[in-house]
Amino acid sequence: MKLSLGFSPCPNDTFIFDAMIHQKIDTEGLDFEVFFDDVETLNLKAIAQQLDITKLSFHAYAYVTDNYVLLNSGSALGFGVGPLLICKDSSFADLSYLRDHIKNVTIGIPGKFTTANFLLSLAYPEALNKREMVFSDIENALLEEQIDIGLIIHENRFTYQDKGLYKIMDLGQFWEDLTSSPIPLGGIMIKRDLPDAVKTKVNRIIRRSVEFALANPRSGIDFISSHSQEMSEEVMYKHINLYVNKFSVDLGEEGQKAVSFLFDKAVKLGFIPKAKEKLFLQVF
Repeated sequence: MKLSLGFSPCPNDTFIFDAMIHQKIDTEGLDFEVFFDDVETLNLKAIAQQLDITKLSFHAYAYVTDNYVLLNSGSALGFGVGPLLICKDSSFADLSYLRDHIKNVTIGIPGKFTTANFLLSLAYPEALNKREMVFSDIENALLEEQIDIGLIIHENRFTYQDKGLYKIMDLGQFWEDLTSSPIPLGGIMIKRDLPDAVKTKVNRIIRRSVEFALANPRSGIDFISSHSQEMSEEVMYKHINLYVNKFSVDLGEEGQKAVSFLFDKAVKLGFIPKAKEKLFLQVF
């Protein structure tokens, strides 16, 4: 059986899926047709129901719960992993100054349905002048003064300072201070209409792939490097070590609680619709 699989070319995703798509582990008779896309493209593909299995922002998951269910393995959650607000003009790094000007500034965001944008809306609901762009273009857009503030994710948190940009706020830290919970960034979703046995099998295979990668961290180095936008190996592994952790192996009770809290908070604030289906895969 062949299933379509979408994930980003970022090091944490290629690290997680390397063993699975290159048959380094037992895939129990399943094959995968792989699609590499940035996170917002994956979000939009899920809304269009184009993929059987996909990496998805938890914010976007709220809009596709009728059609997809969250697997227990492969997620990106954690402490100290959240998106950052950055700027070129250091004036904006003064939070009181930012509060006074937030309605008028142009903010580059990595996509409407990203969890990063949800956190921005939570911290600054009055920030409405947003410009959607591919996450990797945000730093240059700041440097070229196309935008006033950038909302960055992934490996850009390791590179912005080298380009003379300033951190305004860590939105992950904002979430942690507010909730004392790890921030749920993205998870691996599978179509609900697939047989339960297939969904459980895919969850098992992804967990096996994560565990293989953690036990053999350099096994997929060539594959990871080939998709890593020419970043250094040091930055690549910083990225992996930040986003791949115990929640990637299995959400567990703590991870599921964090995801549920995010959904409850967002529903109460009117940011997302209430889910009609159970959020988590029931493993048999």
